Amino acid sequence: MPLAEKREKSCSFPPMMIEEDAALRNGSRGLSGQWADTAAARPRTTERHITVHKRLVLGFAVSILALLLVTMIAVLLSVRIEECSSGDADSAAGRAGNGSVPAAAGSARQNRNHAGEPPGRGGVEPAGGGQDEEEEEWQRRQEPPPWTQLRLPGPLRPLHYNLMLSVFMENFTFGGEVNVQVECLNATRYIVLHAHRVHIEAVRVAEDRLAGALRVSSFFLYPQTQVFVVVLNRSLEALRSYNLKILYHAPIENELLGFFRSSYVLYGERRFLAVTQFSPTHARKAFPCFDEPIYKATFKISIKHQATYLSLSNMPVETSVFEEDGWVTDHFSQTPLMSTYYLAWAVCNFTYRETTTKNGVLIRLYARPDAIRRGSGDYALNITRRLIEFYEDYFKVPYSLPKLDLLAVPKHPYAAMENWGLSVFVEQRILLDPSISSISYLLDVTMVIVHELCHQWFGDLVTPVWWEDVWLKEGFAHYFEFVGTDYLYPGWNMEKQRFLTDVLHEVMLLDGLASSHPVSQEVQQATDIDRVFDWIAYKKGAALIRMLANFMGHSVFQMGLQDYLTIHKYGNAARKDLWNTLSEALKKVGKSVNIQEVMDQWTLQMGYPVITIMGNETVDNIIRISQEHFIYDLDIKAKDPGLGNNSYLWQIPLTIAVGNTSHISSEAIIWVSNKSEHHRIASLDEKNWLLGNINQTGYFRVNYDVRNWKLLIDQLIRNYKVISVSNRAGLIDDAFNLARAGYLPQNIPLEIIKYLSKEKEFLPWHAASQALYPLDKLLDRTENYNIFNEYILRQVASMYLKLGWPTNNVEKSFVQASFQASYQHEELRREVIMLACSFGNKHCHQQAATLISDWISSNRNRIPLNVRDIVYCTGVSLMDEDVWEFIWMKFHSTVAVSEKKILLEALTCSDDRNLLNRLLNLSLNSEVVLDQDAIDVIIHVARNPHGRDLAWKFFREKWKILNARYGEALFMNSKLISGVTEFLNTDSELNELKNFIKTYEEGSAASFSRAVETVEANVRWQTLYKEELFQWLRKSLTH
Repeated sequence: MPLAEKREKSCSFPPMMIEEDAALRNGSRGLSGQWADTAAARPRTTERHITVHKRLVLGFAVSILALLLVTMIAVLLSVRIEECSSGDADSAAGRAGNGSVPAAAGSARQNRNHAGEPPGRGGVEPAGGGQDEEEEEWQRRQEPPPWTQLRLPGPLRPLHYNLMLSVFMENFTFGGEVNVQVECLNATRYIVLHAHRVHIEAVRVAEDRLAGALRVSSFFLYPQTQVFVVVLNRSLEALRSYNLKILYHAPIENELLGFFRSSYVLYGERRFLAVTQFSPTHARKAFPCFDEPIYKATFKISIKHQATYLSLSNMPVETSVFEEDGWVTDHFSQTPLMSTYYLAWAVCNFTYRETTTKNGVLIRLYARPDAIRRGSGDYALNITRRLIEFYEDYFKVPYSLPKLDLLAVPKHPYAAMENWGLSVFVEQRILLDPSISSISYLLDVTMVIVHELCHQWFGDLVTPVWWEDVWLKEGFAHYFEFVGTDYLYPGWNMEKQRFLTDVLHEVMLLDGLASSHPVSQEVQQATDIDRVFDWIAYKKGAALIRMLANFMGHSVFQMGLQDYLTIHKYGNAARKDLWNTLSEALKKVGKSVNIQEVMDQWTLQMGYPVITIMGNETVDNIIRISQEHFIYDLDIKAKDPGLGNNSYLWQIPLTIAVGNTSHISSEAIIWVSNKSEHHRIASLDEKNWLLGNINQTGYFRVNYDVRNWKLLIDQLIRNYKVISVSNRAGLIDDAFNLARAGYLPQNIPLEIIKYLSKEKEFLPWHAASQALYPLDKLLDRTENYNIFNEYILRQVASMYLKLGWPTNNVEKSFVQASFQASYQHEELRREVIMLACSFGNKHCHQQAATLISDWISSNRNRIPLNVRDIVYCTGVSLMDEDVWEFIWMKFHSTVAVSEKKILLEALTCSDDRNLLNRLLNLSLNSEVVLDQDAIDVIIHVARNPHGRDLAWKFFREKWKILNARYGEALFMNSKLISGVTEFLNTDSELNELKNFIKTYEEGSAASFSRAVETVEANVRWQTLYKEELFQWLRKSLTH
């Protein structure tokens, strides 16, 4: 029977056939060949038609007795043989905890046997249940069984895995044999390791692969903690090594985690691929393993697949064995010591391009054949080579593997995953078509690649001991996004400038909530592991690292990181290890700072301080500096004494400078460690102003007395260049957020941005745009919104006219070195155009409509690349349904992933509620909108004032579907919950949210808690400050 036909039939086995299949594997024999025909049923006859001779009857009876006697002897002998050989027997499937095997899994067994079994499958014996008996024993001891704990028990640790996989892409199943060499640290009868949603067929435990096996009493899966338990008849002995062999099979899931499948269309044909996503706790879905970062081991992987596919893993292919039936087995080299979460493999029919670093590291980028042919991966491949060389030089630690593959996949839960030697990226974060990619898209691609490559050192080479310190890898990777991009594009000033708006200002919004948490937080249950992967770990971690680098000095900080990586390479490290290494680095240059004492306050306490600097009117040169925990909703602070008590103290490296109309002094550093302190400042008089947190290197906000604020505002209007670009952006962000929380009058931030009409730098405009955005969303459904709208347009108008619109000639150079000098200017122009179109500048609207109309009539897209998203959105918002349908058609027809993304987002800009509803419903169709993109559709509709209530209603109605799809994926549920609720601001919407949570919270408690606090703060702001703001705006507009 042809292989494909056999698979098709095996997919539809009824339960009885599955039981018969199991029986055959366990030694029962069926009739075959010529005997099958003679075994057919015969017609019955009645007694009166039978005549039997007495001798024949007697002979027949004797024969029957003899046959019975022989059968009894054979049975006794077989029982005796089984008892003698039970020490060598494998324990087999059919166990408690595995349950029934679905048809797809049955087919996996059939296919695997056809394709050839891995060695050592014979001699499998069935085994009985045992979970209930074992749990009863532990109840008698009045102790919890080891398999019920969050963390794996400590008696065993893995040394090496030999993993052999057979992958069947026709029916999306795979089978595996994993041999784990384990070291027994303390005697135990129980082997507990992780396994989830896999079907265990057999288990064998031996002192080594050649010695006789230890008797397995029972084994079972325990889904509550996602572990697999093997119970032995006798204990493993301490300080000895054993081999654990497990045979299993599982489906290749149609989801986003574990070993999952994806597809794409090429030349009208749908093609499939399968890829892994194991971080943080999903390796257990692909093979039984010790799935915690502390359990590092070496891995030897073999993958059997059809020869029409190729397979990839962390290491290069060592040998490939081709078989006559069209199958091939790839044997990969052994890995260094590594954790399970960044192990990886893929089976696909992609093509690649390659390059090599100066130290001989082979880099390949794999993608769809059409994308490779268009050169869409060339930019990523080129900068990867340069970045590997940069990191090797910066860290003074060579890249540890012989190769690095970059794999671009259509479907993935995250932007990318840093698997050691096989980093996986969603296509729109790595593929770049130079002819249609904007600066912002190029920047996204660049920074994602920089981030993942940093993980090859921080995360892969040196791994956090446990998930509570996930920021030790994510914070560093996020910080180095900006350092690495500065290496590629020195004129962009990413670490000194863009870091502020993209990291610092964003995360302080989140960390200013009472529902925030420390960057290092205790992980007590399985759901906590997913919860620690949030922007606090990534962005606050990065902001604290940047603060640390600045007060240590960048060269000393770099030296400390080099020592940290050298000491802990191929191992695990905790935050204390980092603090100790950095303290030692300071000692080498003659400085004595206890880094742990300083940084524990920043990593073990949630939130951040607001520093208030007050001038002393009676004593010259004396200022009072106080600190308190910054919270947006001061009512919550008043209700919860824990948020306002003296336990919230930080050691703050406050940099400070004094300035006047033409000059600013050099900065001085003051370490603030008390609630309130007095300090003498030289050259301070009534005409001079103070500026704190120079260049916003510290993770805190700074407030001043009203007199100092007025002096700073006056300075910006008279001569803004005296204050640095970074501090201009910082003043804008601090003022808007201090006002939003009630620390400042509402007019102060709006008075600050009056100077923007003269501002020629991108960063302050970007900070203002980001600060205005939430304020705009609080007001966009109010009666007097037009007053706010008009005020912003006045601030934007002159700069909009001055900068004008870009042309395509400028933008053709975006991926060339020559465009570096124009980056700041082009980003400034883009920011101003976005503000002008968003707030209704008539010329901006006309220009967008003209460009869209030209595209439709000529079918040639001449819209400048860097403003395409703005033009698409504005056109869809202003023009009729035909434009929406045109954009919808282009979304389906384009093959460029960057263009596809902005076309989809433009569809959410419509004012037509019917179209928005249609789009929301289409978003859940995976054939139309990729799973990872559906969330963005819903969030963008929620940001549209015409669609906010539609998205909120859709979210509630479809929550069960959404939660099932995204509930296990890091970030996705929290991103969705935040995006849909963050701009709800009425009492009725707050009540709807609270009522919804009572019914459907289901594991997203932290995200919903933040959502409630955010909406409560929005409602509070509307009540307390909205009228104050409008009164000032009316007064300002009449002058």
